[in-house]
Amino acid sequence: MKMRSGETARQDKTYRWRSVVVFGLVVLGAIGLAARAVELQLVDHGFLAKQGDQRSMRVVKIAAHRGAITDRNGEPLAVSTPVDSIWVNPQELNDNIDQLPKLSRELKEDPQTLARRITSNLDREFLYLVRHMPPEQAAHIKALGIPGVYLLREYRRYYPAGEVSGHMVGFTTVDDRGQEGLELGFDQLLNGQEGAKRVIQDSLGRYVENVESIRAPRPGHDLVTSIDLRIQYLAYRELKAAMQEYRARAGSVIVIDVDTGEVLAMVNQPSYNPNDREQLKAGLYRNRAATDIFEPGSSIKPFIMAAALASGQYRPDSVVDTSPGFFKVGNKVEEDEQNLGVIDLATILAKSSNVGTAKIALSLQPEQIWRTLTGLGLGQVTGGNYPGESAGMLSHYSHWRPVGIATLSHGYGLSVTPLQLAHAYATIGAFGVKRPISFERVTGPVAGERVMDPKVARDLIQLMEHVVEKGGTATRASLIGYQVSGKTGTAFKSIAGGYSTDRIMAVFAGVVPASHPKLATVVVIDEPSRDVHEMGTLAQGGTVAAPVFSSVMAGTLRLMDIPPDDLQNVPPAALVRANENP
Repeated sequence: MKMRSGETARQDKTYRWRSVVVFGLVVLGAIGLAARAVELQLVDHGFLAKQGDQRSMRVVKIAAHRGAITDRNGEPLAVSTPVDSIWVNPQELNDNIDQLPKLSRELKEDPQTLARRITSNLDREFLYLVRHMPPEQAAHIKALGIPGVYLLREYRRYYPAGEVSGHMVGFTTVDDRGQEGLELGFDQLLNGQEGAKRVIQDSLGRYVENVESIRAPRPGHDLVTSIDLRIQYLAYRELKAAMQEYRARAGSVIVIDVDTGEVLAMVNQPSYNPNDREQLKAGLYRNRAATDIFEPGSSIKPFIMAAALASGQYRPDSVVDTSPGFFKVGNKVEEDEQNLGVIDLATILAKSSNVGTAKIALSLQPEQIWRTLTGLGLGQVTGGNYPGESAGMLSHYSHWRPVGIATLSHGYGLSVTPLQLAHAYATIGAFGVKRPISFERVTGPVAGERVMDPKVARDLIQLMEHVVEKGGTATRASLIGYQVSGKTGTAFKSIAGGYSTDRIMAVFAGVVPASHPKLATVVVIDEPSRDVHEMGTLAQGGTVAAPVFSSVMAGTLRLMDIPPDDLQNVPPAALVRANENP
């Protein structure tokens, strides 16, 4: 009994000792937890809060809307539509690598290829997977709820007119920055400034709360261009038809408002659709009308006549003896297709006499010709600030020699762009006032620089009317009810060692209505190949380019409500039809 009592006492003592130890450990643990809590709450609070924010708080971009581009009447040429880009945090997504097959199925991408993209970029926190996905498709990706996969709202450029205005308007990069055409030329105006905000997001990347706005987005400004989409489409249609009919290599049409210098239409062939990024190749998207230079051929002869009239040595009724149909300058022979004999200036232009023009040019001071050409803008950019515009080539008169002057008189030995040539004819149409080219819509009168005596310009316009009349080289440029003033051009293209005998540039340039010009238009057809030999070299500008001019101008004059100036020569049957179909 005594032994049992001692054993019980020992057990009680052991129990009490263990209880004290356990209680002490609990107390120490509680003290430790309290100390740690104090440390976390007071000492390490800033660090932990920062770490928490880094895991749940993000600074996200707010995309800025790029300004729209419209034609002069408000028709859209370029607009920005909302899209979503899919991006990932490779480090975060790698921790959920088992989700990749589900993501790859939705993206229609090979799982192994996707895995390689993720694992090879683990040192990054941002990686685009897909740019510019339609919002409804991106919503399916978001619904997967895969950690590390996020959506970014952006804007994609869309061009409603497609290839009709592609060369003129240009296009943007995938980051919505201007790369060609007006998109590039007016990029600072169109491009907005993206904003930023701080948000809290959950583990699935969903925004829980907008914390603060860091910077509000600034949308870009809209650009109202000088283009009239109706005329643009008309020029596009007629040029494309001519290209197909004559199996030409390329072509351009430019229409300019004489009173303001506004470009109402500028089209090229072959064209491209800026909505299809696979078509964005330099050979297609280059705006030939502003960048490509060519020797203008006989379309420059009116400029030589302008220099002759300005010199005082010639009057509109002056005559030149072109007999016997050719003459030699140095080691070069200038010749016409036939002996035209003694002819006046109007006939020289109407028959496009190389001999007559060369004789006039050689009788003038070289400086007089050079001043006329530079005054009309040759050898200079047009002032429209179009990206990539070429200034052409015109050497200083001090380098000219007689043979060079003779060849220059009918369009060789200098180079122009179609835009430059149209600008020069617009200056003549403005009776000698050169206005800068504008790709923006202009309101109100536009001041210009007088570069030609108005009487000289008026006389020249009257002389060029004979080119379109019966017996001239451009009868197919005529218009019912309107007087047309213009000039054909047919230039053989330069090749290694000289000039080709079958590759030509067919040109027609003119102004209408001739009595008081409102429009200046240039048509250039590069290397028409159908029936070249049958049509004859001098007929090319009048046969290939002149009909395009006539068709484009007929529609444009009607669209712009420009009244006729030649009703006395309209056939009665045409007037009856017009009254029946107002």
